Amino acid sequence: MTWVTGANGSPYGVTNLPYGVFRHAGREPRIGVRIGDAVLDLAGAEAAGLVLAGGAFGRPTLNEFMALGRPQWTAVRQRVTELLTEATHRPVVEPLLVPLAEVELLLPFEVADYVDFYSSEHHASNVGQIFRPGQPPLLPNWRHLPVGYHGRAGTVVVSGTPVVRPRGQRGTPDGPVTGPSVRLDIEAEVGFVVGVPSPLGEPVAVADFADHVFGVVLVNDWSARDIQAWEYQPLGPFLGKSFATSVSAWVTPLDALGAAFVPAPVQDPPVVDYLRDEPHLGLDLRLAVDWNGQRVAEPPFAAMYWTPAQQLAHLTVNGASLRTGDLYASGTVSGPQRGQVGSFLELTWGGAEPVTVAGESRTFLADGDTVTLTATAPGPDGGTIALGEVTGTIRPPR
Repeated sequence: MTWVTGANGSPYGVTNLPYGVFRHAGREPRIGVRIGDAVLDLAGAEAAGLVLAGGAFGRPTLNEFMALGRPQWTAVRQRVTELLTEATHRPVVEPLLVPLAEVELLLPFEVADYVDFYSSEHHASNVGQIFRPGQPPLLPNWRHLPVGYHGRAGTVVVSGTPVVRPRGQRGTPDGPVTGPSVRLDIEAEVGFVVGVPSPLGEPVAVADFADHVFGVVLVNDWSARDIQAWEYQPLGPFLGKSFATSVSAWVTPLDALGAAFVPAPVQDPPVVDYLRDEPHLGLDLRLAVDWNGQRVAEPPFAAMYWTPAQQLAHLTVNGASLRTGDLYASGTVSGPQRGQVGSFLELTWGGAEPVTVAGESRTFLADGDTVTLTATAPGPDGGTIALGEVTGTIRPPR
């Protein structure tokens, strides 16, 4: 139980404590942790000697703190929990709480590299049927390795940032044309933020996942399906993905998700040695997609075929190094039912089966549309915690 007013029973209670970066009253960016509908100013707490982080909380992003490693992450979390639960600390801590409604939330970490995976069997099968009708929905390699591609770190933006409709080249029956995308889509994903780097040339084992990954964010990997369909063969996504990727302003630490790990789907055929993770665990995260305020899908992350630990191992098996601030995303989260898909490509089956949103027949995104992704996870003692939401509104092309 916490002494913070209104925080008990909140999905952002003391068992959650996600990290973020905020600006208040025109001041410089500061690192904070969310508790209920308030932000605890960790920069102020460290300056007052209440928390020890080697000066990392005086920085404008989480990167320096994330680089400190799991022992320090755990120690700080324990100390913050103590400050927010023991009434003796209230007189000195309460002045460091800032109402959430008064702050501007910023991108919480400087993104080093961005990699996106393709780890939902349901999503990959649906996309295969839509893009390659009459052919096997999954390509031969899909069940042997986590397929992925390198994205563009410089276009990762924080939740709430408007998304300008991209322009690009797309194929038509009369040949290629250039112009604004007419099949703009979302991808509801979960992202993993790397804290501790690794040396070039040294793979990271699946067992070392928690030693490197600091926490989790929600991700919307906006996708121009018409540009993507024309460009993706043979090298995969490029301009159809690189214009914007939105992430939540709050990074949920792995320590908050201890109760959310569950057995992952059985993998058949058996995977090769470096991908064997025992126990084979995924995360019971329950996502929701709201389109202009209407709930249109609820994707289940527990159904993902490839686990976050396997993705990290595959990302580094060739010796690629990790850097603090690396972001790797799961790929679109989709379940077996139409109401569990994480993209409008699947929801409308390539645009052939429109859905009704706010009384209108819709397929892909129109200018002015707003999409919000949310997610919850089991917390300790039967409670529920929330991941930071991701929202974005489509603006006309420039």
